[in-house]
Amino acid sequence: MFELKKEASEYENKSLRLPKELIDKVQTLANEYNMSFNRVVIQCIEYALNNMNSEK
Repeated sequence: MFELKKEASEYENKSLRLPKELIDKVQTLANEYNMSFNRVVIQCIEYALNNMNSEK
């Protein structure tokens, strides 16, 4: 199950272009959990990578 959590890490900057609808959904989630947009995006990416189907 996907659960948001707060934690610190070392960071590097990378620019991404995301669809406005996706930005709005992530920002709403970040606001609900009193977290940064960036932290929510990181956790979503980590979850997706950890739960990918390993078959190509």
